Amino acid sequence: MSQTQYPCAGCGANVEFAPGTNVLKCPYCGHETVLQTTGMRVREHDFLSFASLPRKPIALLAKHVFVCRNCGAQTESDAISDRCRFCNAPVVAEVSPQDQVVPEAVLPFALDKRALRESLGKWASSRWFAPSGLKKVTEAETAKSMYLPHWTYDSRTVTDYQGQRGEHYYVTETYTENGETKSRQVQKTRWYGASGRVFRDFDDVLVTGTTKVSPKHLDALDPWPLPNSEPYRPEFLAGHETLRYDIEPEQGLENAKGKMRPILEQDCREDIGGDEQRVDQMHTQYNDVTFKLMLLPVWIACYLYAGKTFNIQVNGVTGEVAGERPYSALKIAAAIAGVVAVIAIIIVLIAMSKH
Repeated sequence: MSQTQYPCAGCGANVEFAPGTNVLKCPYCGHETVLQTTGMRVREHDFLSFASLPRKPIALLAKHVFVCRNCGAQTESDAISDRCRFCNAPVVAEVSPQDQVVPEAVLPFALDKRALRESLGKWASSRWFAPSGLKKVTEAETAKSMYLPHWTYDSRTVTDYQGQRGEHYYVTETYTENGETKSRQVQKTRWYGASGRVFRDFDDVLVTGTTKVSPKHLDALDPWPLPNSEPYRPEFLAGHETLRYDIEPEQGLENAKGKMRPILEQDCREDIGGDEQRVDQMHTQYNDVTFKLMLLPVWIACYLYAGKTFNIQVNGVTGEVAGERPYSALKIAAAIAGVVAVIAIIIVLIAMSKH
């Protein structure tokens, strides 16, 4: 397997991509190498053509064997980029299209560790009932910068539906209250059969390509500034770990359809019109499906509290934070006691006002 390391022109050490810049920077002497534009373009790939090609399932691919040119040590990893386990030098694998889908785009890291600490600090200070020790989460020197694989899908959809349109009308009803006859307007609904066809084009429907990070947390990092993506080049990965996808593109497409479905159902409801709608059946054709593999930047941090590890993810561009957090039983108890005390004071004041 081929791999790449980027020696510093100043001291010979290995340089790393510096978040928020367009340079490879040496962590030792500070020398910077500017990444020149390549003129490459991000391409979409036809899904039907891809699906007809023979390929080995990603689960059967062997791990990468990185041979560090700095110290000569060998490191096995199923990541695309990693660090030498012995000297910490960054190594990047050259991905072969014969073995797996090659990344087409990368959204480079914009947050460095200083900006990461600021994002974590704001997040920690906004957590109600969190233990005071949560502020230590900002001490994220051990946080890992990681590119996570994602699939994007485009499709021109045609959806035939059957449903019902509800139209409101009102009737006057009489009733008796305290011996007095009164009337009121009561809303009722007439239902009519409805059917039709709606069209919608989807662009860059984003779904995760890895099972190693909770999709719930990743979804919470939306939105991603995808227009800022760059054509894939391994230099962006230097100094950052990059996971290899383990969700195949076919499964990714099914997950993308799951994201499209609520939008298509809403389109059907708007087409039905009326005051209320029921959608009984939907049959969608997904035409001209294209896809690509792209890498998104995430800081992964951990926080240990009361013997339990809490995982936190931070969007490497926007600073959005998602993840688990501990709760302080003492603060919750104090808050409950405070509410009870306020209620008791109110009751006493009301009682005193009646005398």
